[in-house]
Amino acid sequence: MAEIVRMPKMSDTMEEGVIAVWHKKVGDKVESGELMAEIETDKATMDYESYNDGTVLYLGAEAGEAVAVNGILAIVGEKGEDYKALLNGSADAKEDKTEETPAKVEAKAKVDTSSVKAEIVRMPKMSDTMEEGVIAAWHKKVGDKVESGELMAEIETDKATMEYESYNDGTVLYLGAKSGEAVAVNGILAIVGEAGADYKLLIEAENQSGSEATAEEAPKAEAGPAPVAASTSIATTSDNGRIKASPLAKKLAEDRGINIAEVKGSGDNGRIVKRDVENFVPAQAAPVAAKSAEAKAAPVVELPKVVGEESYEELRVSQMRKTIAKRLAESKFTAPHFYLTMEINMDKAIEARNSMNEVSPVKISFNDMVIKAAAAALRKHPQVNSSWLGDKIRINHHIHIGVAVAVEDGLLVPVVRFADNKPLSHIAAEVKQLGAKAKNKELQPAEWEGNTFTISNLGMFGIEEFTAIINPPDACIMAVGGIKQTAIVKDGQLAIGNIMKVTMSCDHRVVDGAVGSAFLQTFKSLLEDPIRLLI
Repeated sequence: MAEIVRMPKMSDTMEEGVIAVWHKKVGDKVESGELMAEIETDKATMDYESYNDGTVLYLGAEAGEAVAVNGILAIVGEKGEDYKALLNGSADAKEDKTEETPAKVEAKAKVDTSSVKAEIVRMPKMSDTMEEGVIAAWHKKVGDKVESGELMAEIETDKATMEYESYNDGTVLYLGAKSGEAVAVNGILAIVGEAGADYKLLIEAENQSGSEATAEEAPKAEAGPAPVAASTSIATTSDNGRIKASPLAKKLAEDRGINIAEVKGSGDNGRIVKRDVENFVPAQAAPVAAKSAEAKAAPVVELPKVVGEESYEELRVSQMRKTIAKRLAESKFTAPHFYLTMEINMDKAIEARNSMNEVSPVKISFNDMVIKAAAAALRKHPQVNSSWLGDKIRINHHIHIGVAVAVEDGLLVPVVRFADNKPLSHIAAEVKQLGAKAKNKELQPAEWEGNTFTISNLGMFGIEEFTAIINPPDACIMAVGGIKQTAIVKDGQLAIGNIMKVTMSCDHRVVDGAVGSAFLQTFKSLLEDPIRLLI
């Protein structure tokens, strides 16, 4: 019996998969566990193995085409079996839905694109947070020939500028945007086909499907009431002559010796409220009783005129900055943040670093020691190494430390994977490599995804203490300040100590104060006795 093979969801953010390569064609035999296709997701190109035995009766897409998650990838059954009923079943389901709304106005006839020998090239989703891509550079123009695998454009995402290779052979008939313009994910990037093909029908069909989807959702705009100019008259009074003012405003005015009738109200209908009295400045201050009636007024000093010109500059918001704004705003106003600050004596850490750098092949920084100490502390306190998933909490058993790196357009967070298993010299070398890649926009998706805990260090900029916004999907982020010499009490005596402050932002849905505090105590003990990091 024939069965539909559907596009699987191969990652948590996958919405569709592109057929990179078919390893089976219609008529081929296929067995369970046999490689059937290579599918390009938003994160990687992955092998798809068949779960069915039989003959390939139908392929739902050609190589280079996209199939939505749960869409028809193929149909496998017995040789010669009629599979069309399975395809018609999907069509019948769609027809049933349209029959449920007979009152709707008859839609325009759909544009027939079956004769158009061209295909739409859509903007791919190149990262898990990407919503649109900006055309950094076109390597093809309208009229150019293009082959599968040939560089077509450079696309700026929120994370990096990446090369886009064509999956189609043919002539470039249309470009959906100019260099510097943005195209939404799944929007029209280009149209490729036979020279002279009527590509405008494809655009017309695309616009029609979009307008039909939104026509019934958009309510008629209703004219709102015209704005009424607020009254700015001083001391608004009621019909009986009583001044409209709150009791608190009247009491405050009386205490300060202010004539309430001179105060301009900013409350409802000009009512005077507390802030009006607090901000009140007399129009002309009454002179204090003069010591002498003959006292002469102070001479008026004429100041030279200072002339300037107002100016400003507006910058285009990069994809990276848009994503930073969106994701961190969501984090700040969704995750209930609370903050834990701790001071750490870095005297022994300084000594240990100096000793290690005498023999280490790579220079070890204090931030490398912070990463190693955090990873070791996370191993002991796994609840801090977790994520909020709505109906459940995920406690990660692997430790991937995200390290915030400032770049020209904003901020990237490359990931040191399995940081708890790596020696300090390895962490130091890896952080340097990732930092250089981030600044040069050369990071690959595997190098910026998967963090379970994040560290942001501004100590090198002279910052002593700050708070950071949690980096989703993490439950915590640690903000690290600089090391400062300060007076401390040691064995009952005043002494000079090298103190570093850290502040951990915690998602209260996942981590409570006691859990976060216990983690910081372990973290502190490791840095104050750094030989334990080597165990």
